Amino acid sequence: MAQAKSVDTFVWNGTNRKGQSVKGEINAASIIEAKNLLRRQGVSATKVKKFTKPLFGKGAEKINPADISLITRQIATMLGAGVSLIQTIDMISTGHAKASMRKMLTDIGNEVKSGNPLSTSLRKHPEQFDDLYCDLVSTGEQSGALETIFDRIALYKEKAEALKSKIKKAMFYPIAVVVVAFIVTTILLVFVVPQFEEIFSSFGAELPAFTLLVLGISRFVQDYGLYLGIGAIFAGYMFSRAYKKSKDLRDKLDARSLKLPVIGEILTKASIARFSRTLSTTFSAGVPLIGALESAAGAAGNAVYRDATLQIKRDVAGGQQMNTAMRVTNVFPDMVTQMIAIGEESGAVDDMLEKIADIYEREVDDMVDGLTSLLEPMIMAVLGVVIGGLIIAMYLPIFEMGNVV
Repeated sequence: MAQAKSVDTFVWNGTNRKGQSVKGEINAASIIEAKNLLRRQGVSATKVKKFTKPLFGKGAEKINPADISLITRQIATMLGAGVSLIQTIDMISTGHAKASMRKMLTDIGNEVKSGNPLSTSLRKHPEQFDDLYCDLVSTGEQSGALETIFDRIALYKEKAEALKSKIKKAMFYPIAVVVVAFIVTTILLVFVVPQFEEIFSSFGAELPAFTLLVLGISRFVQDYGLYLGIGAIFAGYMFSRAYKKSKDLRDKLDARSLKLPVIGEILTKASIARFSRTLSTTFSAGVPLIGALESAAGAAGNAVYRDATLQIKRDVAGGQQMNTAMRVTNVFPDMVTQMIAIGEESGAVDDMLEKIADIYEREVDDMVDGLTSLLEPMIMAVLGVVIGGLIIAMYLPIFEMGNVV
């Protein structure tokens, strides 16, 4: 079996057949091969050098899950149109905008051309293709239904990205508004309130209690704000490190996040949707139930549902029905376990799981839209109270002086 050549990306400048200056990028195993490929395209290369990924800027773009979702759908579509796997990978690789994606796809294509299974080639890129993805592709290769498998993976990825996007949307808006409010309030306390304090010092009269409170807060922020900011950054950094290193901390936060008002319910429904969608995709692809539950545990997105799924896996391996094992965990609603029971009786568990996923994904969509609509007036009210309160505190002494006069 021939060993696949390592392919690099080269940037080049040159002239075409019309004498016009042109430039671009090309994938090749060496500079000599890159020049030969350009010559065949009618380009006289004056400069060819290996592309070096910058630390910052456009060239440093990472491959994200949305990119993988997109190329999965492209592969499914092209395989469905009768294009061979190698041609499909080559065409997607050539036309992709990201150099990092072109490099990865070219490497995968060369592995496949050398006789390696696609699933084996994908496993060499674990950051982009997880075990679930590779296991499903391997199942498709063994069953000869790679086109169908890629269609299912594409649907799974698209649904997962849509769900993730919805949850991010629910979190982003209030966080962004709170950050802006914090910045505006800090500016007022540090730069605006002290100007009023100088004016008030010439009044020679006792200031209202509310104004004195705001002036005290302003002095505190001026004296200790920098230290508080540094302390907050350091605390955030230490928490981030602890979160990455400590599985127990992550598990505890996952459990507590499910108990938050409104947000906890959204996260719960999202975890059930991910569990059902993953299990439906793997089970319908021919993966045995035990293996499918293993994949669903990793994709649940929350430690509570991950542990519950692993417990279900152990109980099912011991001979229990899945709906019975799910009831024992006490984390799945009665409707879900009842639908699974019906699916087990009718022999259509994968269809029933897909219906559950559709139901809970719609519920997440509705709850996110409702939460956004609810938060908008609440956030505006809070901003009005905070910013308006500061302004009133500064003008209150002036109003009182006007009344005296």
